Amino acid sequence: MSEAADPVVGAWLGRHLERWPDRLAVIGADRELTYAELETDSTAIACGLVARGVGRGEVVAVLSENLADVVVLLFACAKAGCLLAPLNWRLTPDELRPYIELVGPRLLLASDLQMPRARTVRLPHDVSPVPLAGTLEDLRSAPATVDLPRTRLDDGLMLVATSGSTGRPKAAVLTHRNFLATNRALDAVVPISREDVVLQFLPQFHVGGWNVQPMEAWLNGATVVLEPVFDAGHVLSEIAARGITTLACVPTPLLMLAEHPSFVSTDLSRLRDVVVGGAAAPEHVIEQWLDRGVAVHQGYGLTEAGPNVLCLPSRLAKERPRAVGWPYPSVEVALADVDTGALVDGPGVGEVLVRGPGVFLGYWEDPDATAEALADGWLHTGDVASRDADGCHSIIGRKKEMFVSGGENVFPIEVERVISTFPGITGAAVIGVPHDTWGEVGVAFVEQLPGACIEVDALEAHCRTRLAGYKVPARFIVLDALPRTSLDKADKVTLRGLASSV
Repeated sequence: MSEAADPVVGAWLGRHLERWPDRLAVIGADRELTYAELETDSTAIACGLVARGVGRGEVVAVLSENLADVVVLLFACAKAGCLLAPLNWRLTPDELRPYIELVGPRLLLASDLQMPRARTVRLPHDVSPVPLAGTLEDLRSAPATVDLPRTRLDDGLMLVATSGSTGRPKAAVLTHRNFLATNRALDAVVPISREDVVLQFLPQFHVGGWNVQPMEAWLNGATVVLEPVFDAGHVLSEIAARGITTLACVPTPLLMLAEHPSFVSTDLSRLRDVVVGGAAAPEHVIEQWLDRGVAVHQGYGLTEAGPNVLCLPSRLAKERPRAVGWPYPSVEVALADVDTGALVDGPGVGEVLVRGPGVFLGYWEDPDATAEALADGWLHTGDVASRDADGCHSIIGRKKEMFVSGGENVFPIEVERVISTFPGITGAAVIGVPHDTWGEVGVAFVEQLPGACIEVDALEAHCRTRLAGYKVPARFIVLDALPRTSLDKADKVTLRGLASSV
């Protein structure tokens, strides 16, 4: 198809102006914008970025809760040819610093709420945080005669933070083509029309906060209601008051909403669809939503795939409660034997491989990691799935040791390194174990020096000052010696058995 048929993200808004310019595009805690206002404002700010010298391929970073201003900034970056790097406000300053150093932003913007955190990060000498709202106001005043660059589908648009098994920060480069392909695919399975009202409380620093419904909504002319942070009671009231028709989430908020005292009395009559991913949702929670007449579509994806890969139709939710379904349109999925790497033909088990137009360009300034992830023409996910005779997939584990807590990826080695800096500790091993609310939580096994007496409360406090809350283990088990393999590595098979017995 031609680029006229496949619009870059900066052209999405203009396609709606002739038919519904006054329709609300975004409702945020900071402000509301019609499609005409979002188009005009993002163009003005794009001109301001170019006039300031933020050129093609350069990075604008933002530390903010979900706000309409961040949506404007994304579309402005799309038009200016630069990349938006949303930063995770759940991270500590020490965790933020290496990621900011990696992406090297020309501008670092922070919301009023996040500015105190931004100012405590030890930043490179040429980077200083500036206020989000105030800076956008300054950028709007740039001359309207600035020429915006011609953006191409394969230009980078967003840098989304991720990590490898080492816990070293990486930034996945998602292009205009990735955004378009993954949202068209989602729209073919869980469609959104211009009459829809989408509720977004997934954070904008996650790819799901953009490409699991919000961008699909703006592609089709719908309205998106932004929640700055998740609060179950407030979300339920918003569903009823604003006539929310569809939303996306990870299992933990889905459970919190279903267990809230107001759930049974909340008017869900307009709520048609819930898309859930990140981990398998508990069966009883899915049934609670289905019993209220809401379709629940479970799926699987990852940042590097844009993220949408697999989806289970709601009509099969009760029949296949642990499954994540079949590939979205334009997405190819294969399984590779975890020992030999050979592709599995028909039913079987293997590492999930993905290819298609939604797969990312690579990791920002990390060719080795890119080559490892995109080997032999496939994206190697590290996740292990089973596939039945009908071609339906279920995620059964991870090739790597990463686990998911409340929809957030946790890498044990990163947590282990922090624990090992506590006085009196000679080693640590962290594993993920099942949890009814969070999906998985960490259990830390700590090896103490002979004669030492580790105070668990103090160790937990030590971790909380250095790690985001979801990374802090739920339990700490102190041992005189860690069980080890013949290669002198912590024996995590033995530790898993120990975790279930203490």
